[in-house]
This record gives sequence, C-alpha cells and structure tokens, in this order.
Amino acid sequence: MPDEDLLRRLTPDVLRALVRRGADFASAEDAVQEALLTAWRTWPDDPPRDPRAWLVTVGWRAFLDATRSEVSRSRREEVVDAEPLPGPASGVDDSLWLYFLCAHPSLTPSSAVALTLRALGDLTTRQIAEAYLVPESTMAQRISRAKRTVAEVRLDEAGSVTTVLRTLYLVFNQGYAGDVDLAAEAIRLARQLAAVSDEPEVRGLLALMLLHHARRDTRTGPDGRLVPLTEQDRSRWDGAAIAEGVALLQSALARDRLGEYQAQAAIAALHADAASAEETDWVQIVEWYDELVALTDNPVARLGRAIAVGEADGPQAGLAALAAIDADLPRRTAAEAYLRRRAGEPAAAARLYDEAAERASSVPERDHLRREAARARAAGTGRVAGTREDTGTSENAGTDDAGRGDEGGPPTT
Repeated sequence: MPDEDLLRRLTPDVLRALVRRGADFASAEDAVQEALLTAWRTWPDDPPRDPRAWLVTVGWRAFLDATRSEVSRSRREEVVDAEPLPGPASGVDDSLWLYFLCAHPSLTPSSAVALTLRALGDLTTRQIAEAYLVPESTMAQRISRAKRTVAEVRLDEAGSVTTVLRTLYLVFNQGYAGDVDLAAEAIRLARQLAAVSDEPEVRGLLALMLLHHARRDTRTGPDGRLVPLTEQDRSRWDGAAIAEGVALLQSALARDRLGEYQAQAAIAALHADAASAEETDWVQIVEWYDELVALTDNPVARLGRAIAVGEADGPQAGLAALAAIDADLPRRTAAEAYLRRRAGEPAAAARLYDEAAERASSVPERDHLRREAARARAAGTGRVAGTREDTGTSENAGTDDAGRGDEGGPPTT
C-alpha cells in the first residue's frame, strides 16, 4: 500500500504543476485524482524513485487523454509541446496561490471549504459529503460549481490571507464526523500554510486550533453528555498541543501585528494555563476580549466578553454588559441564564435555560441546557441560590470560544 501521508502531501504540489503547464483548475484536479488512483494500484509492486515527478507525469498524461477528445485538442497539444518535463517542487508563491484560489472571494463559504478539502486535503467527495451530512451528489455538484467558478481565475496579485484563514477556520469548526476528522485536517492544512507564510495571523489561527483541540477528548463523557470546561479532567488535556499552541502564539504576538485569531488564541491559552477553574485569570481574559472587540466588533466576541466580565467583576456587571447585545444572538439566552443564576435568580435562570434549550443547535447542547434548567429549579425550591454548583456553564454560554465569528466556532466546551 502506498504511503497515504506522502500522497496527501504531494497532491497540492502536483495540482499546481499541472495548472502551471496550462491545465484549467477543474481538469487538473480530475487528472490528479486519476494519478492518485493509478499510484494506489501500481506503487505497491513498482514504487517510483521520484514520487512527485511520477505523479506529475501520470497526471499530465491523464489530462491529455481527457482533452484530446475535446474541440480544444490542437490548442492543448501546442501547450504540451512547449512545456518542459516535470521539474523540482514549486516555490512559496505557488503554494500560497493554490490556497488563495481555493478560498477565492467569488466562492461561497461552503464551496470554498469543499474545494479546499478536495484540492488541498485530497479527501474524496464521499468523505466530504459524509463530514457535512449531505448526499454525495449534492457535494459533487457543489465542488463542480466551485471548480468551474475558479477555472478562469488568474491571481496576478496576492490573494487575501484573511479569506484563506476564514476558510480553514470553517473547516476546523466542522469538527469530526464520519471517517474524516475535519478538525485534524484543518490543523494539517494550517501547518502547511504556516510553512509558506510569515503572516502572524496564520500562526495565531494554528495556535487557536491547537489550544481548542487539546481539550477534545474531555469535552464529552462516556454517555455523550457535554462536559463543561470547569468540570473537564485537565490532566487529560493534550499538554504537547497546548505547549505548541502557546509557543506559536508567543511568536506571532512578538511580531506586534495583533489580529483576531491571535486574540482568540490568547484567551484560549489563559484557560489552558489555569491549573484549575478557580485559578482562571478572568481579568486578563476580559482585557483580551477588549482587544478582540476593538479588532472585530463582533457580537459573539461581545457576548464572550460579557460572560468574562461576569466572572471577573460579578454577575451584575456581566448582566450590564449583556444588556447591549441583541437578544436573538445564538447563546445569548444561555449566557443570561447563567448570569441570572449566579446573581441569585434561579426562577429566571430556569426559564431562560428552557428558552435556550429550544434554540439549541445540537441534541447534546439541548440536553445540557435542560439539565441546567432543572438544576436552577431545584435551587429555587430550597437549595442555596446563586452558588457555583453549575460551574462551567459559562463556557457553554460562550467564554473562551465566544470570540469566533458569525461563521461559527469550535465546540462550545
């Protein structure tokens, strides 16, 4: 069996090579897939000395075979005659070019994500469809439209790194479903991008992903229940991922060009740095939310700030900050429920938790909010109201993850 990791690493470079030779993006991507299938069949018995050159050659032949049956045959063959044999791996500009192309502004966010996973991630259409819980035919149409859209795009100047990062963050936010771990895939692609870009926000995003992913195994219990941040077993957090994320963040911040992903990563790092929930430095977290709000004025960031203010300065201060936020914002109702309960208003908290449960975007989140509503009612019938027995709800209402944009965010625990 061929080295799957090697094939995935080489795929973007082979695709770039075919496009440079004159293939349009859609045809080049199809030809690369043909070359990969051939590699799977032949490499176990006859491995090539130069895998990249082999893939470029076989891919180019597949492209020629496909185009010879078209009206443009003569023009395509003129391009072939003028092109040299496969050369060394392409440089930094080519690498960035492919990222910019897959995240081109002319594409919708969902199409950009699908094309990125297909062209850069080398995932099959079936795998992408399963990850997004849509029929394979629907995803195939989405990818085909995306390829047609960018077929004639010529990036004569640098594309938008911001758009690329937003696309990778969308991939990460899908988490994991089916047989594809999109969170891990997004981290892999972000690593590739960080290797060819010196933008501090690239490192900031990679740091953010690693810091969130470090808690992955502790976010749910054996029964599938959400486990709030303060109740997670911190000894099970991935220390190596946290250390790498913090180091990347520090190197990005040293460039003194603060961006939203660096600010979000700083918030996640402060949560990761606390040995226990009680030791969380909420004052610093509020300061970083202030930076994030100044950068984006994003309502979700302001929601996260309100929760952090409630932790740092008390629930009444948090409610005052929350009052300026649109009542229809997702998780805003859950945030108010949490703060009301902390303020000693269990009846109001229970009602708000019920409302939030009705709006929940997933079954685990809905069940979690219903449990919190029940606990609030129990507190109102004789328990001490306003205690911290519901610790951790704040993250589900939007603390360290609340800096994400309207496109969504990592899991809420």
